[in-house]
Amino acid sequence: MVSTALAQPTAQCPAIQHAPDAVAKAVSASDIPVAHTPPGGYRDVFPAPILATCTEFLFWKALGVERVRTPVPAGHPIYAYVERIEQCGDRIVDAGGGTIADARADGTEANGVHDVSAFDFETKIHVIATYEQNVFVLRPAGIPWIAITRRLDGDGRMRWHRPDLGDMVVMLERIGGPCDLPPGKDWVR
Repeated sequence: MVSTALAQPTAQCPAIQHAPDAVAKAVSASDIPVAHTPPGGYRDVFPAPILATCTEFLFWKALGVERVRTPVPAGHPIYAYVERIEQCGDRIVDAGGGTIADARADGTEANGVHDVSAFDFETKIHVIATYEQNVFVLRPAGIPWIAITRRLDGDGRMRWHRPDLGDMVVMLERIGGPCDLPPGKDWVR
């Protein structure tokens, strides 16, 4: 049986519509251009969904944070962090911290993230993406022993492990759907 989503593809967000007379067609990850961070980061205007015609994506917000198994104190900037994660096949787009990371999780450098660092919005980064045992893994090119991971836990929260930031583990909770904008402006950098 073919699912309705595959048989009659539709945009996730009402503002993203197919032409009224156009025949809806399936949109694959390869059909959508790779997104990049705008110069200086996206600042206070959260970017529009990149993969909206493809599959569901969610907003996540930092819920609990620890570093080397020690809680990060309240008031730490990570608690203002908000991101939207979109997925289409093996392609993941993560908009958060002022940047857009767009990659295919196929283990190749060519299809990895080629963008800028969230620390200064200028330093170029090249990151290889994979799925390993249901975990999304990012490894900076040339530094295979660093593995930044995202995985869903049994409660539906996202566990984000950042060994490159002092072994920080961030628990994210879902706070919105595919067409929502993040609440407030605490996330603005």
